[in-house]
Amino acid sequence: MNQYDVAIIGSGPGGYVAAIRCAQLGMKTAIIEKYTTLGGTCLNVGCIPSKALLDSSHHYEDAVKHFEEHGIEIPGEVKVNLEQMIARKQGVVDQTTKGIEFLMSKNKIDVYHGVGSFKDATHVHIAKEDGEETIEAKNIIIATGSKPASLPFIEIDKERIITSTEALKLKEVPKHMIVIGGGVIGLELGQVYKRLGAEVTVVEYMDRIIPGMDAALSKELTKVMKKQKVKFNLSHKVKSVERKGDEVIVKADDKKGEEVTLKGDYCLVSVGRKPYTDGLNAEAAGVKLDDRGRVEVNEHLQTNVSNIYAIGDVVKGAMLAHKAEEEGTMVAELLAGQKPHIDYNLIPGVVYTWPEVAAVGKTEEQLKEEGIEYKSGQFPMRALGRARASMDIDGFVKILADKKTDEVLGIHMIGARCADLIAEGVTAMEFRASAEDISRMSHAHPTFAEAVKEAALAATDDRALHV
Repeated sequence: MNQYDVAIIGSGPGGYVAAIRCAQLGMKTAIIEKYTTLGGTCLNVGCIPSKALLDSSHHYEDAVKHFEEHGIEIPGEVKVNLEQMIARKQGVVDQTTKGIEFLMSKNKIDVYHGVGSFKDATHVHIAKEDGEETIEAKNIIIATGSKPASLPFIEIDKERIITSTEALKLKEVPKHMIVIGGGVIGLELGQVYKRLGAEVTVVEYMDRIIPGMDAALSKELTKVMKKQKVKFNLSHKVKSVERKGDEVIVKADDKKGEEVTLKGDYCLVSVGRKPYTDGLNAEAAGVKLDDRGRVEVNEHLQTNVSNIYAIGDVVKGAMLAHKAEEEGTMVAELLAGQKPHIDYNLIPGVVYTWPEVAAVGKTEEQLKEEGIEYKSGQFPMRALGRARASMDIDGFVKILADKKTDEVLGIHMIGARCADLIAEGVTAMEFRASAEDISRMSHAHPTFAEAVKEAALAATDDRALHV
């Protein structure tokens, strides 16, 4: 029987990063993955493939709608080759997952392909295609991730009533895609197919899209996506989804309680994700799950069984790849006797629509609820020379700072390249910068990043220079 210092069940961003860090710290490490490729949801059917399609569809939209304004004329008709677009997406995925295989080899991590399940607190049974095997480990990290959630009355047929997994490999552009859920996944994939020519209707239970983010971001993204001809049915409670041949019929009650019927050829169910522990046999090791199916952990990500830890989507908190990576690193360093920490308030959130949406820290709603006195500074992207040059003028940057100390409490932005710009906000808040600190930093001109400086100036005695 092979013996290890650490065995990790699941090879998503949390799992494979934990494995690499454990190996770097001198531990004999194994990783167990049920699928034939490494990388988990993020690399195979999540972050990476969805961004590939977002970029491809963005290029198409630019060619059709915007190139002429830039003085670029394309003779003839610009067409979508969806098959090639999906193939390119898969190529990106394959290249990325092969990169993880290389990293496992480079760091001398043993990889097992099969379903890992607990025999007890130190032994993991691996059911492989060609047989069975059991390994022993002093410490075990559960990193089994999550799966798309649904509603109890919806039957996902993976053909017309689909999840994000199937939406990444459609064989045709829908005529009318009905998206249930106005969160990150639904908006990103809805925008992909809207660009390619589909009619898209988003049905959301709450009174605004991206409801977990600052309300100003929700309002601005709604306005922009409406300009892009995406339709929104907010405050609608879906009560039935039925397929009749190639047609999908969605019935929902609006905020007045009146029934609304929508008909389309595809329905994307994107109502969030749920922790995945199927087949883990956690009870054999004595590991407790909570009432939502998540693995219970303490502040050190340790389960009730002292040598077993859990990270990523399978534990409480935001279901984000980079959050899982931080947790994987933290557990590895704890096992090595170090004293790492994670500030969950400084884990950024991003929506990869165009314009992109990004945020870190507290929202205005949270500050009001907590009774914290704050000041706000906001700067519109359209006031930037760089934004006008590229014709990406939608959006703004908003900085929230403590009214007394000027410490930055939250940064919220929507606009071009905000997924990258938010790192400046995270860095500033990690070092407990004030709005004035950011306002005194030199930002290259012309850039989108200047909006961060200008928002900081606006929060510092309303001193924005260019608006």
